Amino acid sequence: MRGEFLKFLKEYNVIGLAIAVIIGGVANDLVKALVEGILMPFVNPILSAAGGDWRSATMAIGPFNFALGSVLAALVNFLVIAFLVFWFSKKVLREETVAKK
Repeated sequence: MRGEFLKFLKEYNVIGLAIAVIIGGVANDLVKALVEGILMPFVNPILSAAGGDWRSATMAIGPFNFALGSVLAALVNFLVIAFLVFWFSKKVLREETVAKK
């Protein structure tokens, strides 16, 4: 049973996936820190011209209260992570264009 389990782990690259998840979580923390510490000091004055923190901005429509600021913050984080993954893939794969194979 132990041998079968180890074969399963190797065959389906479970260990590699686990390592990728761990590195991805740490990379997410790093990107959030970079976005909040380096990028947002430049963007914040533009987005919060009326004052206040734009990440806590909400929009009330009737009885519903939408948290637009947190959605925009998540979008900025996603775009930065997507760009970094694209850039890293290009450098690691050393290809002119990143294409699905």
